[in-house]
Amino acid sequence: MIPAEERPIKEGPSERPYKRDLIIEVTTNYMFPFGLLFGLYIMFGTAGTGGGFQGGTILAAIFILYITVYGHVKGREKMPESINAFFKSFGLFLYNSAGWICVIFSLGAAQWLNMPGFWPVTNYVGVAGARSWLVGYMVSVGIGLTVMAAFVSQYFDLAWKEEDEMEVDEK
Repeated sequence: MIPAEERPIKEGPSERPYKRDLIIEVTTNYMFPFGLLFGLYIMFGTAGTGGGFQGGTILAAIFILYITVYGHVKGREKMPESINAFFKSFGLFLYNSAGWICVIFSLGAAQWLNMPGFWPVTNYVGVAGARSWLVGYMVSVGIGLTVMAAFVSQYFDLAWKEEDEMEVDEK
């Protein structure tokens, strides 16, 4: 058996240029689902607006932790570019459609406070419940998904650019 110091190190997007660490991998495996749950709690469970950006940042940090520990290839298996593009688009759609619902139902005034009175959901949850659902959840989830997907995409772009530059320097 060859000692770890003398093993050839494969560099590139498919292999990690460092030695595997079992403690970090096991810790990441245990942290991953709880981190996702915490990010979703911040997005949904704060009973008000303002949790979208923070929740999306926590979700992105958990994915970036996974990518850092397991490498880009396994990270792309967990978050492929198609899923990332879907999250960006769907998040913008949710955020934008909440605004357009207000514009349409308030006859162009875009008043957040008047919109829930015209919305059919108010028959079931009341005006305050509909306003809370629209602003607190739809907008926050839209912002959170967009932030998470944008941060993960930026991380992948920067990491791949760095590896491409290393390959050019070697040649």
